[in-house]
Amino acid sequence: SCNMYENYKNAGNVSRRSFLLKGSIATMGLFLARPESWANSLDFAKKPNSKFFGVQIGVITYSYRSMPHDVEQLLKYILESGISAIELMGDSVEEYAGKPADKDKVAEWRSTVSMDKFEEVRKMYQKPGVSIYAFKPDALGAKNTDAEIEYALRAGQALGANSVTVELPKDPAQSKRLGMLAAKHKMYIGYHAHTQATDTAWDVALSQSPYNSMNLDCGHYIAGGGSNTKESLLALIQAKHNRITSLHIKDRKTKEHGAANLPWGEG
Repeated sequence: SCNMYENYKNAGNVSRRSFLLKGSIATMGLFLARPESWANSLDFAKKPNSKFFGVQIGVITYSYRSMPHDVEQLLKYILESGISAIELMGDSVEEYAGKPADKDKVAEWRSTVSMDKFEEVRKMYQKPGVSIYAFKPDALGAKNTDAEIEYALRAGQALGANSVTVELPKDPAQSKRLGMLAAKHKMYIGYHAHTQATDTAWDVALSQSPYNSMNLDCGHYIAGGGSNTKESLLALIQAKHNRITSLHIKDRKTKEHGAANLPWGEG
Protein backbone atom coordinates (compact mmCIF):
# COMPACT_ATOMS: atom_id res chain seq x y z
CA SER A 1 0.00 0.00 0.00
CA CYS A 2 1.20 3.51 -0.79
CA ASN A 3 0.69 6.87 0.91
CA MET A 4 0.10 9.47 -1.79
CA TYR A 5 -0.23 12.65 0.23
CA GLU A 6 2.75 12.43 2.59
CA ASN A 7 4.53 14.97 0.37
CA TYR A 8 2.56 17.77 2.04
CA LYS A 9 4.34 17.30 5.39
CA ASN A 10 5.93 20.75 5.13
CA ALA A 11 2.93 22.48 3.64
CA GLY A 12 1.92 24.25 6.87
CA ASN A 13 -1.66 25.24 7.52
CA VAL A 14 -3.05 24.38 4.13
CA SER A 15 -6.80 24.74 3.84
CA ARG A 16 -8.98 21.66 3.48
CA ARG A 17 -10.24 22.89 0.14
CA SER A 18 -6.72 23.48 -1.16
CA PHE A 19 -5.57 20.08 0.10
CA LEU A 20 -8.39 18.24 -1.62
CA LEU A 21 -7.76 20.14 -4.86
CA LYS A 22 -4.07 19.24 -4.81
CA GLY A 23 -4.96 15.64 -4.01
CA SER A 24 -7.28 15.57 -7.00
CA ILE A 25 -4.54 16.91 -9.25
CA ALA A 26 -2.14 14.31 -7.84
CA THR A 27 -4.34 11.46 -8.99
CA MET A 28 -5.12 12.92 -12.41
CA GLY A 29 -2.35 10.99 -14.11
CA LEU A 30 -3.98 7.76 -12.98
CA PHE A 31 -7.41 8.96 -14.03
CA LEU A 32 -6.25 9.65 -17.58
CA ALA A 33 -4.82 6.18 -17.98
CA ARG A 34 -7.92 4.03 -18.47
CA PRO A 35 -11.47 5.33 -17.83
CA GLU A 36 -12.98 2.00 -16.82
CA SER A 37 -10.43 1.67 -14.00
CA TRP A 38 -11.54 4.80 -12.18
CA ALA A 39 -15.13 5.57 -13.14
CA ASN A 40 -16.50 4.11 -9.92
CA SER A 41 -14.09 6.20 -7.85
CA LEU A 42 -15.71 9.41 -9.07
CA ASP A 43 -19.13 8.45 -7.74
CA PHE A 44 -18.82 9.57 -4.13
CA ALA A 45 -22.33 8.34 -3.36
CA LYS A 46 -20.74 4.90 -3.48
CA LYS A 47 -17.95 3.60 -1.30
CA PRO A 48 -14.56 5.13 -2.10
CA ASN A 49 -12.19 3.09 -4.24
CA SER A 50 -8.56 4.21 -4.43
CA LYS A 51 -7.26 0.93 -5.84
CA PHE A 52 -5.88 1.39 -9.34
CA PHE A 53 -4.79 -1.51 -11.58
CA GLY A 54 -4.65 -3.74 -8.50
CA VAL A 55 -2.51 -1.30 -6.48
CA GLN A 56 -4.04 0.05 -3.27
CA ILE A 57 -3.32 3.77 -2.95
CA GLY A 58 -3.74 5.10 0.57
CA VAL A 59 -3.06 8.08 2.80
CA ILE A 60 -1.19 8.37 6.06
CA THR A 61 -3.46 10.46 8.27
CA TYR A 62 -0.47 12.62 9.21
CA SER A 63 -1.41 14.35 5.94
CA TYR A 64 -4.50 15.83 7.65
CA ARG A 65 -2.62 17.10 10.71
CA SER A 66 -3.21 20.80 9.95
CA MET A 67 -6.98 20.24 10.11
CA PRO A 68 -8.35 19.81 13.65
CA HIS A 69 -10.20 16.52 13.90
CA ASP A 70 -11.50 13.67 15.96
CA VAL A 71 -11.94 10.19 14.47
CA GLU A 72 -15.30 11.09 12.90
CA GLN A 73 -14.07 14.33 11.31
CA LEU A 74 -10.97 12.47 10.08
CA LEU A 75 -13.15 9.87 8.40
CA LYS A 76 -15.02 12.68 6.63
CA TYR A 77 -11.76 14.10 5.25
CA ILE A 78 -10.70 10.65 4.03
CA LEU A 79 -14.01 10.03 2.27
CA GLU A 80 -13.95 13.50 0.68
CA SER A 81 -10.51 12.60 -0.66
CA GLY A 82 -11.90 9.45 -2.28
CA ILE A 83 -9.52 7.25 -0.30
CA SER A 84 -10.35 3.66 0.67
CA ALA A 85 -7.31 2.69 2.79
CA ILE A 86 -5.19 4.47 5.38
CA GLU A 87 -2.19 4.36 7.69
CA LEU A 88 -3.73 5.70 10.90
CA MET A 89 -1.73 7.91 13.25
CA GLY A 90 -2.32 7.24 16.93
CA ASP A 91 -3.56 10.49 18.48
CA SER A 92 -7.19 10.68 17.39
CA VAL A 93 -8.02 7.01 17.97
CA GLU A 94 -6.26 6.96 21.35
CA GLU A 95 -8.23 10.03 22.41
CA TYR A 96 -11.41 8.27 21.29
CA ALA A 97 -10.42 5.29 23.42
CA GLY A 98 -9.93 7.51 26.48
CA LYS A 99 -6.19 8.18 26.70
CA PRO A 100 -5.52 10.32 29.80
CA ALA A 101 -4.29 13.88 29.36
CA ASP A 102 -1.70 13.33 32.09
CA LYS A 103 1.36 11.91 30.29
CA ASP A 104 2.52 10.13 33.44
CA LYS A 105 -0.61 7.98 33.29
CA VAL A 106 -0.48 7.02 29.61
CA ALA A 107 1.76 3.95 29.96
CA GLU A 108 -0.46 2.45 32.65
CA TRP A 109 -3.59 3.21 30.60
CA ARG A 110 -2.13 1.53 27.54
CA SER A 111 -1.28 -1.60 29.52
CA THR A 112 -4.87 -2.07 30.71
CA VAL A 113 -7.19 -0.44 28.15
CA SER A 114 -9.88 -2.54 26.47
CA MET A 115 -9.72 -3.00 22.69
CA ASP A 116 -13.46 -2.30 22.37
CA LYS A 117 -13.05 1.31 21.22
CA PHE A 118 -10.42 0.35 18.66
CA GLU A 119 -12.77 -2.27 17.25
CA GLU A 120 -15.49 0.41 17.15
CA VAL A 121 -13.24 2.63 15.04
CA ARG A 122 -12.48 -0.27 12.66
CA LYS A 123 -16.22 -0.83 12.15
CA MET A 124 -16.90 2.93 11.90
CA TYR A 125 -14.36 3.20 9.07
CA GLN A 126 -15.20 -0.08 7.36
CA LYS A 127 -18.90 0.77 7.05
CA PRO A 128 -18.37 3.55 4.44
CA GLY A 129 -15.51 1.61 2.83
CA VAL A 130 -12.24 2.66 4.49
CA SER A 131 -9.79 0.00 5.68
CA ILE A 132 -6.88 0.59 8.05
CA TYR A 133 -3.78 -1.24 6.81
CA ALA A 134 -1.24 0.27 9.25
CA PHE A 135 -1.29 1.93 12.66
CA LYS A 136 1.34 4.43 13.88
CA PRO A 137 1.01 5.27 17.58
CA ASP A 138 3.72 6.94 19.64
CA ALA A 139 4.15 3.75 21.67
CA LEU A 140 6.97 1.83 20.00
CA GLY A 141 10.06 3.71 21.11
CA ALA A 142 13.01 2.65 23.25
CA LYS A 143 11.51 4.45 26.24
CA ASN A 144 8.16 2.68 25.93
CA THR A 145 7.52 -0.36 28.09
CA ASP A 146 6.98 -3.85 26.68
CA ALA A 147 3.36 -3.50 27.79
CA GLU A 148 2.97 -0.36 25.67
CA ILE A 149 4.50 -2.07 22.65
CA GLU A 150 2.19 -5.05 23.05
CA TYR A 151 -0.71 -2.62 23.41
CA ALA A 152 0.23 -1.03 20.07
CA LEU A 153 0.29 -4.45 18.40
CA ARG A 154 -3.06 -5.46 19.90
CA ALA A 155 -4.63 -2.11 19.01
CA GLY A 156 -3.37 -2.43 15.44
CA GLN A 157 -4.98 -5.85 15.18
CA ALA A 158 -8.25 -4.51 16.62
CA LEU A 159 -8.20 -1.75 13.99
CA GLY A 160 -7.78 -4.36 11.24
CA ALA A 161 -4.18 -3.42 10.37
CA ASN A 162 -1.53 -5.92 9.33
CA SER A 163 1.32 -3.72 10.55
CA VAL A 164 2.27 -1.02 12.99
CA THR A 165 4.85 1.52 11.83
CA VAL A 166 7.70 3.25 13.60
CA GLU A 167 10.92 5.06 12.76
CA LEU A 168 13.86 2.72 12.13
CA PRO A 169 15.79 2.55 15.45
CA LYS A 170 19.48 3.39 15.54
CA ASP A 171 20.02 0.75 18.22
CA PRO A 172 19.70 -2.81 16.87
CA ALA A 173 18.69 -3.96 20.36
CA GLN A 174 15.45 -2.02 19.95
CA SER A 175 14.53 -3.54 16.58
CA LYS A 176 15.32 -6.97 18.03
CA ARG A 177 13.05 -6.26 21.01
CA LEU A 178 10.26 -5.04 18.74
CA GLY A 179 10.68 -7.99 16.39
CA MET A 180 10.39 -10.52 19.22
CA LEU A 181 7.19 -8.93 20.54
CA ALA A 182 5.81 -8.66 16.99
CA ALA A 183 6.40 -12.38 16.48
CA LYS A 184 4.54 -13.11 19.71
CA HIS A 185 1.47 -11.32 18.31
CA LYS A 186 2.05 -12.29 14.65
CA MET A 187 1.86 -8.63 13.69
CA TYR A 188 4.29 -6.88 11.36
CA ILE A 189 6.35 -3.85 12.36
CA GLY A 190 7.13 -1.61 9.38
CA TYR A 191 10.25 0.49 9.88
CA HIS A 192 10.20 3.94 8.29
CA ALA A 193 13.42 5.73 7.37
CA HIS A 194 14.19 9.30 6.36
CA THR A 195 17.25 10.45 4.46
CA GLN A 196 19.45 7.97 6.34
CA ALA A 197 17.92 5.29 4.10
CA THR A 198 20.33 3.16 2.10
CA ASP A 199 20.06 -0.20 0.38
CA THR A 200 21.35 -1.88 3.55
CA ALA A 201 19.74 0.31 6.25
CA TRP A 202 17.06 -2.29 7.06
CA ASP A 203 19.23 -5.40 6.82
CA VAL A 204 19.90 -5.87 10.54
CA ALA A 205 16.25 -5.39 11.54
CA LEU A 206 15.04 -7.74 8.79
CA SER A 207 17.49 -10.42 9.93
CA GLN A 208 16.27 -10.22 13.53
CA SER A 209 12.65 -11.28 13.01
CA PRO A 210 10.39 -12.36 10.15
CA TYR A 211 7.89 -9.84 11.53
CA ASN A 212 10.27 -6.91 11.09
CA SER A 213 9.50 -5.27 7.74
CA MET A 214 10.00 -2.12 5.70
CA ASN A 215 7.81 0.96 5.47
CA LEU A 216 9.88 2.30 2.59
CA ASP A 217 9.64 6.04 1.95
CA CYS A 218 10.65 6.52 -1.68
CA GLY A 219 10.94 10.30 -1.42
CA HIS A 220 13.23 10.23 1.61
CA TYR A 221 15.36 7.55 -0.06
CA ILE A 222 15.90 9.70 -3.16
CA ALA A 223 16.57 12.84 -1.08
CA GLY A 224 19.27 10.94 0.80
CA GLY A 225 21.52 11.30 -2.24
CA GLY A 226 24.82 9.51 -2.59
CA SER A 227 24.33 6.17 -4.33
CA ASN A 228 20.55 6.42 -3.94
CA THR A 229 19.00 6.81 -7.40
CA LYS A 230 15.66 5.96 -8.98
CA GLU A 231 17.32 2.91 -10.51
CA SER A 232 18.70 1.72 -7.17
CA LEU A 233 15.32 2.38 -5.54
CA LEU A 234 13.55 0.12 -8.04
CA ALA A 235 16.24 -2.51 -7.55
CA LEU A 236 15.77 -2.30 -3.76
CA ILE A 237 12.01 -2.75 -4.12
CA GLN A 238 12.52 -5.78 -6.36
CA ALA A 239 15.09 -7.31 -4.01
CA LYS A 240 13.11 -6.72 -0.80
CA HIS A 241 9.54 -6.87 -2.17
CA ASN A 242 8.54 -9.69 0.19
CA ARG A 243 9.69 -7.68 3.25
CA ILE A 244 7.93 -4.40 2.38
CA THR A 245 4.57 -3.95 4.14
CA SER A 246 3.90 -0.42 2.83
CA LEU A 247 5.42 2.37 0.75
CA HIS A 248 5.35 6.13 1.18
CA ILE A 249 5.41 8.06 -2.09
CA LYS A 250 6.08 11.78 -2.52
CA ASP A 251 7.29 14.06 -5.31
CA ARG A 252 10.62 15.37 -4.11
CA LYS A 253 13.79 16.95 -5.44
CA THR A 254 17.09 15.14 -5.23
CA LYS A 255 19.64 16.06 -2.58
CA GLU A 256 21.69 17.95 -5.20
CA HIS A 257 18.68 20.16 -5.96
CA GLY A 258 17.68 20.92 -2.38
CA ALA A 259 15.59 17.81 -1.49
CA ALA A 260 12.38 19.85 -1.15
CA ASN A 261 8.92 18.24 -1.03
CA LEU A 262 6.84 19.46 -3.97
CA PRO A 263 3.30 19.11 -5.34
CA TRP A 264 2.84 16.11 -7.63
CA GLY A 265 4.38 16.62 -11.06
CA GLU A 266 6.80 19.35 -9.99
CA GLY A 267 9.62 17.21 -8.51
